[in-house]
Amino acid sequence: MIDETREKIINATMNLVMDRGYSLTTTKDIAFKAGINECTIFRKFKGKKDIVLSAMKLPEWKPDLKEEDLAVYTGELESDLIRFSNLYMEKVTPKMVKVSIGLRTPELIGDTAAGIMAVPAIFKNCLTAYFEEMQCLGKIKKADSESLAMTFLSMNFGFIFLQASFDDQLSPLSKEEYINASVRTFIQGIA
Repeated sequence: MIDETREKIINATMNLVMDRGYSLTTTKDIAFKAGINECTIFRKFKGKKDIVLSAMKLPEWKPDLKEEDLAVYTGELESDLIRFSNLYMEKVTPKMVKVSIGLRTPELIGDTAAGIMAVPAIFKNCLTAYFEEMQCLGKIKKADSESLAMTFLSMNFGFIFLQASFDDQLSPLSKEEYINASVRTFIQGIA
């Protein structure tokens, strides 16, 4: 059974972290946002850091990308890369970007860096292997596969980062329009 009070505390904390960052979020603010007494926080958690670390284990607050998600592909560059982009953007949402930015603080970096970096690392490693295979099959030009993977990762992350920062104020392009156009442009450079 879900402990509703713990869930309220976690959600309040993570929403405040997205808005203000970890350092500026206080237990008093968390209690107010959760609609509880501040001492309840300390009955449920050791402190603010414990709340964040508990949240990072929950699917709502942690993108879940696995190597096997990217292991299936056709070898057709455009459809594969569009699928990879869509998958990445399903997992790494503007909400997740805001959380990761809010958690980048010296107080937490040792405890959160691996969790924050897990999805980009999996994506990069799988893309590197994919680009190596596509080179072996003669489908793309010879190039440094890790550089190609980092470029493709950055292209996808950049869109989500800007969405997290500005919604659609910077560009009216939908996610689908952006993915289709950017993948086509990327392929022109490597095919």
